[in-house]
Amino acid sequence: MKQRNPFFKFLTGVLKFLVLYQVVIRIVRKLWHFPAPAFIGRFLDSDLRRRMQPPGPIIEHSGIRPGIKVLEIGCGSGSYTTFVARAVGPEGAVCALDIQPKMLEQLAQKLDQPENADLTNITLYEQSAYELPFDDGTFDVVYMVTVLFEIPDRQRALAEIRRVLKPDGKLASSEFLFDPDYPLLITTIKAAQSAGFQVDHVGGNFWAYTARFKTP
Repeated sequence: MKQRNPFFKFLTGVLKFLVLYQVVIRIVRKLWHFPAPAFIGRFLDSDLRRRMQPPGPIIEHSGIRPGIKVLEIGCGSGSYTTFVARAVGPEGAVCALDIQPKMLEQLAQKLDQPENADLTNITLYEQSAYELPFDDGTFDVVYMVTVLFEIPDRQRALAEIRRVLKPDGKLASSEFLFDPDYPLLITTIKAAQSAGFQVDHVGGNFWAYTARFKTP
């Protein structure tokens, strides 16, 4: 009887582990809603993470461009914040919001590094997505990266997002397959449509996508 190639056996084992991990973590997330813990902030803000979900396509598909005012909800330790800040440029502004102070501490430490000394257009906010500390019609783009389906009351958060968006503003939600809260594209679309948004653009693929929305 022919024996399996050792590498194939190893690969099969890894795939089985990943499938089991995804099943277990998704069950846990269905039972208990909580934001990503601060101790994984270093992984979230890592080159490995950004290789799996690169900032370039997120920026492009979200409609982020020079000179605009952007709100990032669930910025965490800032995996994408500095990239977006450079994309909007010195004439633009980024408001980075998270509910967890320890995540914001990690982002603040990152911004204090010499390589980010040029970034003066980022302001940090410790706040819930249910009560955004901004006036009506403040932002050109509100974007989230693997965050929307971490929020227990999504419709309440989406209503707040509509409030702070300009009349022609855009909402962008980016998702990644291996995130434990990963929703299918149609699920994201239905959630946004229930809050009164319309699909404006979809980019990416099943592995990692960005859905951008506008108000009617």
